[in-house]
Amino acid sequence: MNLLHEELARAQQSERLGEARARSRGREAALARRLSRRAEKAAREARLALARL
Repeated sequence: MNLLHEELARAQQSERLGEARARSRGREAALARRLSRRAEKAAREARLALARL
């Protein structure tokens, strides 16, 4: 019986770890999108500033 409990605990721990990794990847992707939009905005503003010269 103890072995069954250990297997179940391991399976649950593995599932939680997988979920945590998926959440982390989601956060990293969201951060990358935000940084990309910020860089695009900065480039657009720089082009406008240069065009005014």
